Amino acid sequence: LDEIERLARKSLEEYLESRIDEVLAERYLERMIGRMIDVNYHLITESDLPPPRDYYDSFTDLAKIGVLPRDFAGRLAACAGLRNRIAHEYDEIEPAKVHEALRTAAQEIPEYLRHVDRYLDRFRPPA
Repeated sequence: LDEIERLARKSLEEYLESRIDEVLAERYLERMIGRMIDVNYHLITESDLPPPRDYYDSFTDLAKIGVLPRDFAGRLAACAGLRNRIAHEYDEIEPAKVHEALRTAAQEIPEYLRHVDRYLDRFRPPA
């Protein structure tokens, strides 16, 4: 997350000057979104629900079990498509769109983590 935040702080012009930054950004986003999807699947299946149909639904299903607000889950669900485009190289990804995704991720990943942590607090024994 620190590296995503570091890259997100760069202006688009600075970001585009370094092909290495572009590759790092794609890889960091792919891995971070992948870990979020893994967490989603665990939370959903541990709630005695069937596994989500796909990565997109892994986010929207979190709203159904009270982990994420519905509108936030919908915004995050869109990142599943970005992860697939990066991972499977479906088509050329515009560097400016990746930079924009970095900026969004730098804000939304910490919020996602806060929601997951609050949800898990329900299952922690009192201190």
